[in-house]
Amino acid sequence: MNILHEPQNSTFKLNLDGYLAYVTYLVKDNKLEIDHTFVPQQIGGRGVASQLVEAAYDYAIEQGLCPIASCSYAITWLKRYPGYQNK
Repeated sequence: MNILHEPQNSTFKLNLDGYLAYVTYLVKDNKLEIDHTFVPQQIGGRGVASQLVEAAYDYAIEQGLCPIASCSYAITWLKRYPGYQNK
């Protein structure tokens, strides 16, 4: 899957089968906070949200930012992958 980062819009996007999925984030106080995750139901269940969140948090770590979340999906994702919280 080809994930596109649009830093000017604080968004990671993925177009799959003609449907757009994305996560949006905020950067503040050396933290990258995912505040919204959206995946159309037509492409749900294929790991799209997980890949978008992972891409955003990998970017955060590369930039020296701490991954955090206010979006319910991203909160759950961080619980599944606690190693991201300690980077």
